[in-house]
Amino acid sequence: MPIKVLVVDDSALVRNLLSEIVRGSPDMQLVGAAPDAFVARDMVNQFSPNVITLDIEMPRMDGLAFLEKLMAARPTPVVMISTLTEEGAEATLRALELGAVDFIPKPKLGVSSGIREYAEIIIEKIRAAADVKVKPLIKKHRPEITEDQKIMNPVGLQSTEKIIAIGASTGGTEAIKDLLVQLPAAVPGIVMTQHMPPGFTRTYAERLNKTTRLHVVEAKGGERILPGHAFLAPGGYHLVVVRSGADYRVKLSDAEPVHRHRPAVDVMMESVAQVGGKNVIGVLLTGMGKDGAKGMLDIRNRGGYTIAQDEASCVVYGMPKEAVAVGGVDQIVALDKMGQALLDKIKAMGSGNRL
Repeated sequence: MPIKVLVVDDSALVRNLLSEIVRGSPDMQLVGAAPDAFVARDMVNQFSPNVITLDIEMPRMDGLAFLEKLMAARPTPVVMISTLTEEGAEATLRALELGAVDFIPKPKLGVSSGIREYAEIIIEKIRAAADVKVKPLIKKHRPEITEDQKIMNPVGLQSTEKIIAIGASTGGTEAIKDLLVQLPAAVPGIVMTQHMPPGFTRTYAERLNKTTRLHVVEAKGGERILPGHAFLAPGGYHLVVVRSGADYRVKLSDAEPVHRHRPAVDVMMESVAQVGGKNVIGVLLTGMGKDGAKGMLDIRNRGGYTIAQDEASCVVYGMPKEAVAVGGVDQIVALDKMGQALLDKIKAMGSGNRL
């Protein structure tokens, strides 16, 4: 059975380009191309698409409003088409909160050549989305946490010797947030790689900083990795962890993409394994592809501990599955139990409280 795809975009050019890409894939069937949310609603009822590509900025009813209605009434896998702007990043992250599976950034210039260049990735993302079991939208209210509330609560978890490395891709923006909100302020320093383009990571880090007890920032390079702090790899750069005397520090690298990604989870995890050895906990969350599998194995081979998200709670069980397959995983845990699993392991590793 081919994957039935509905394209929704107010730009005739983008509609035609996406339609052409879908038609060119033998395992897909274009069931419709809608210029706005109202036409899209009728087409959803008529054709029951398996996947929808949805533009955020549309007249009459924007993509976010349509997405919220869709997820409440008829949950369907959605891949957002977003602009590479700060507003676009905010809207995209909101769409992922509302239940969109993934997003494709729309090139600022040369839309036609840019989207064709993305053709292979677009097809991959639609394929991955088709396998996702979308759940009806449940609104989670998380009060914002002010900087004054981010006070260290020492519970034997604070250490500059231990370090946590978290990697994720498709479905990861929500998974990382769901994990971090389970953690107290006094955890070892955290480094994170989430596959995202430049411009999106700063906005994402700011959102995480408002909803968790940790100090979350987009890494700039040179920072000392301290307890209660989490550093997110910026789009377009690999995050590498280096030793500086007794400290771990963040270094950014513009080396070649790995698995077509920069930042790549493998680059971050391999660097952490090298400098941290037995003091590292690697965490691999939902995502498409195999980035992170080698890094998790490296951490494990050097005496560190690794935790992977279980299949049932993953949006896409790709990266964790690959890590399990290569023998890189010590423990498989559901996302809602992962915070406790991390805290238990940190306590079991002993104090090492050199600050």
